[in-house]
Amino acid sequence: QGQLVESGGGLVQPGGSLSLSCAASGSIFSITGMGWYRQAPGSERELVATISTGGSTVYADSVKGRFTISKDNAKKTVYLQMNSLKPEDTAVYRCRVVALSGVYWGQGTQVTVSS
Repeated sequence: QGQLVESGGGLVQPGGSLSLSCAASGSIFSITGMGWYRQAPGSERELVATISTGGSTVYADSVKGRFTISKDNAKKTVYLQMNSLKPEDTAVYRCRVVALSGVYWGQGTQVTVSS
């Protein structure tokens, strides 16, 4: 069975930074895409950022210029560097990996931006 293990997140003041990571393990192979999604209370899940095998990235308009997605193919890990955080970035963040072996979701990690 493949699984994704997330780390990072927590409480930060507005304007601060946080970094998330998500490592794929187990039987996950031939990854074709990796990404981050978030869901705030009472809201639908939304895409934050994705990165393809070739390194092409897509960002939600709300995070462009503040968040950076990156990956380490050898470690099967995707990262999300979040800068200039705003209270509206508060949500549960989950990573998603698309691979030939299937589609996988992380367990989610809470990010809270508050003074």
